[in-house]
Amino acid sequence: MPLFMGDPCQMAALTSRHQDGSYLAETMARLGIRPVRGSSGRSGAQALREAMEIVQDWHLTITPDGPRGPRRQMKDGILYLASRSRRRIVPAAFHCTSFWRLNGRWTDLLIPKPFSRVTMFLGEPLEVPVDLTRDQMAEQIQRLQRVMDEFYATAEGTALPDAETSRRAA
Repeated sequence: MPLFMGDPCQMAALTSRHQDGSYLAETMARLGIRPVRGSSGRSGAQALREAMEIVQDWHLTITPDGPRGPRRQMKDGILYLASRSRRRIVPAAFHCTSFWRLNGRWTDLLIPKPFSRVTMFLGEPLEVPVDLTRDQMAEQIQRLQRVMDEFYATAEGTALPDAETSRRAA
């Protein structure tokens, strides 16, 4: 969804090295978002090094459920990066009233249709302890999972279809 939210300001985003990630990376680059290519299975170490450099001067968007899913289940990559780079995580959730769904092997890509209402929720930045241990990492994943579950429940319960919004406004 950040692709559709207006003019990006120093924005980078992590996307896979698979073919579907290539399409997304090309689109991001055209929209002024710097793609960082890699994932847990392919070129993960290289993507992590690049992400560590980027987060010093750029905002980095990561879909934290990883390329293999399951959908909306947090993985430790985002926490590892935040812990090592000393950057905070800003939880975000999106919902759109009308969209196209591109079904992927592990996850789906939603593209808002023209004139669709897109609702974005941003949370307070979450501090992540520096140099997390494995036990601390599991605890922080559960914490982030709870926050993200609440955000998605709010986003999906709040965004109203355009027709319903028009009726309520009248």
